[in-house]
Amino acid sequence: MAYSRKSVFQGRLLKVYKSIKKLPNGICAYFEEIEHPGAVIVIPFLKDRIVFINQYRAVIGKYLLELPAGKLDPGESLVSCANREVAEETGYRLKNLKKLGFIYTTPGFTDEKIYIFKAECSGRVEAEKDRDELITVKYLSVKEVRKLFRSGKLSDSKTISTLCFAGIL
Repeated sequence: MAYSRKSVFQGRLLKVYKSIKKLPNGICAYFEEIEHPGAVIVIPFLKDRIVFINQYRAVIGKYLLELPAGKLDPGESLVSCANREVAEETGYRLKNLKKLGFIYTTPGFTDEKIYIFKAECSGRVEAEKDRDELITVKYLSVKEVRKLFRSGKLSDSKTISTLCFAGIL
């Protein structure tokens, strides 16, 4: 439990705090914390292929090969978020959505929790990407995904974790 917590920034996505917390060993320590609303990631299968996105990430200034993912909106269910993100980013509807687990992305400074799902694609919808999303859809076999991973061409941690949860890596 925090002895003190002070808000230092509130943006559209994140809230940043300075806090002092008592640790299990009784010591009080200073932390800088980022509060995140949570997110989902989906490994969507289209027959024998996995639907990936190649998305430009401005913070690092390059494209990353990723699985479709996105943050939870206030009051939104995990299933609704998963369906919305896959439709927006890939143009596919989902069926047989199954929750595989969750990860904490970087618990040293954020509480971000990403829920991991797998699903099958079941038809097309109009993709409605956000204005700042530069995305192309890629279809990869399991063999191609493993080769990309071994060659160091998959570097998105949430995607790698999801592929592990799904038994691909």
